[in-house]
Amino acid sequence: MHFRMTVEYDGGDFSGWQVQPGQRTVQGELERALRGLFGEEVRVRAAGRTDAGVHADAQVACFRTAAETSCDTVRRAVNAMVGKDLAVRRVDLVADGFDPRRSARRRSYRYRIWNHRVRSPFWLRYAWHIGTPLDCEAMQEAADLLIGEHDFTSFRAAGCDATHPVRRVFVSELCRESEEMLVYRITATAYLRHMVRNIVGTLVEVGRGRRRPRDIVDLLAARNRNLAGATAPARGLSLVRVDYEEADR
Repeated sequence: MHFRMTVEYDGGDFSGWQVQPGQRTVQGELERALRGLFGEEVRVRAAGRTDAGVHADAQVACFRTAAETSCDTVRRAVNAMVGKDLAVRRVDLVADGFDPRRSARRRSYRYRIWNHRVRSPFWLRYAWHIGTPLDCEAMQEAADLLIGEHDFTSFRAAGCDATHPVRRVFVSELCRESEEMLVYRITATAYLRHMVRNIVGTLVEVGRGRRRPRDIVDLLAARNRNLAGATAPARGLSLVRVDYEEADR
C-alpha cells in the first residue's frame, strides 16, 4: 500500500527533515513511529527537505508498506507515537507512481518578521525579530522583481546539490499583517538551498535602506552569492503548501 501523509511540525527542536545519526529529525521521528506500527523498516520520502528550525504547515510525505491497514489507523497510530511538536493531519492512499517531490508542481513558503522595538516572547520561535523600522513598500517593490523565471545563483547557499539554479517564481509578496508583523510569501516550482532565507535577508537590507529595490535585478544578473544579503534565521520560515496536479490529489 502507498500512503501519502500531510504533516505539520514546529521545527524548533528538530535538526531538519532528513535523517541524521544521533539527531532528532522529522523523517526519523515518522519512521520510528511507522516501525512501531508495522514492525518493519519503512522509508518516508518528502516533497522537500526543510532545514533545522524551519516549520511546516503542510509538508507532504509518502511511504509504502505491505501491511493492510486504513488511513485513519495510520494517522491515529503515528500521532500517538510522535512528539507534540509533530502531527499527521491527513493520510490518503495514492497511486504507485506518485512521488511527493517529483510530482509536486508548486511549493509555497511563508516568512514572518516581528518588526517592533520590543521582542515578542510569543513569536520568538516563529519570527525574526528586527527592532528597527522597515520600509514595507520598498521591500514589496523588490519582491515583485523576483517573479518569473530567473537564475537564482545569488541566493543559493554553498553545498546546494541542485543540478541547475533556474527557478520559476509565481508569487513573491510582502505585506504588513499587523502593525508589528511583516509576512513574506513566495510560491515557486522548487527552491535552491536557503533560497528563501537568502531572499528575505536581502529584502530586509532593502527595508533598512541599505539597498535600492532595483538592486534585485543586478543581483540576479550577477549570479554571485557574495553580493546578496545575509541568510535570514530559520525560525521565521514555514512550508505552507505543496501543490500537485488534480489527478495526483
